[in-house]
Amino acid sequence: MSYLLDLKKVVDVNSFTKNKAGVDKVGLIFDAWLSELGFKVNIHQRELIGEHRHYTSTKKEGKKLLLLGHIDTVFPEGKFESFSEDETWVYGPGVCDMKGGNIVALEALRQLKADGIEIANVDVLFVSDEETGSDDSKLLTAKLASVYDYCLVYEAAGEHGEVVTGRKGVGTFFVDITGVAKHAGNFYADGVDANLEAAIKLQKLVALTDLSKGTTVNVGKFEGGIGANTISPHAHLTFELRYKTTAERERVLTAINEIVTTSYVTGSTSTLSGGIQRDVMMSSDASFGFVKDIERITGTKLPTEERGGVSDANIVSSCGVITLDGMGPFGDGDHTVHERANKQSFEERIALSKSLIGYFIKNSGFKE
Repeated sequence: MSYLLDLKKVVDVNSFTKNKAGVDKVGLIFDAWLSELGFKVNIHQRELIGEHRHYTSTKKEGKKLLLLGHIDTVFPEGKFESFSEDETWVYGPGVCDMKGGNIVALEALRQLKADGIEIANVDVLFVSDEETGSDDSKLLTAKLASVYDYCLVYEAAGEHGEVVTGRKGVGTFFVDITGVAKHAGNFYADGVDANLEAAIKLQKLVALTDLSKGTTVNVGKFEGGIGANTISPHAHLTFELRYKTTAERERVLTAINEIVTTSYVTGSTSTLSGGIQRDVMMSSDASFGFVKDIERITGTKLPTEERGGVSDANIVSSCGVITLDGMGPFGDGDHTVHERANKQSFEERIALSKSLIGYFIKNSGFKE
């Protein structure tokens, strides 16, 4: 498990998304490692966040495979930066989300190279802002994804080795409501209560939730008003939508627009901003067929699951690329100071990736 020393090297560098210097330092480390394997390093420079890095291999006729990860983490400097290990687990920021997954992909490629296999038609993309929603990188990822036939995403595996065939889509929205301020004692009837309008809208938005279809609308923040003696002249709602199907996306988006444009308190006005952050990654015949191909190639059963959380797999999948997520090691406690990853799962995921990528290179795809 010498690759755990490499994991320690990148975990020991703080790469909080807004720490550009730290994120870029981690990127440079991966540049050196992947260059040694013959990859060309393509840097997509950014001024305020870390650079996105696209590593390309030799191109031949046949299918193209993308290995996808991110190099940013969630904790600012001084909060959670140490790497440690015991007999069973490694601990630290990113050990499962997802520097650990990146190391799985790297080690599989190293072992293939050591076996004398020329790496061709297999590229790697590491973005720098996934933990803040991929707001910058998602357009780049979508553009680059268009040339690939398959994508393996190295977010953490499930507890029993599950890969991810589906993830909910997610959108974040903001409603700004304008009313008319008046003295609540002397001119109550002349005021237009923005807080009341927001409260009505909040209830109608939350009512769009349909748990039977996996759709949730959560108003996570409500702000408004001046004080107890003033009719509120302004209010602000922040809410999130998550959904499992495109049909639910369209249903809820249509209803959101109707709720926002309707004035339930006469005289109030409202504006909507925000939008879909990552579209849904829907399980499909193609993704389940891909799993069957993997089971045939490896001779083992590969469990699957869907997740409510999102990743950059959503972006690639939305481009029509056959995508499987959860190729990294199993871990838990991600986004907390208790983040850890299971050592044995590294071995299992490296072996799985080596087998799959080696088969892909040899056969120009995953089909027989």
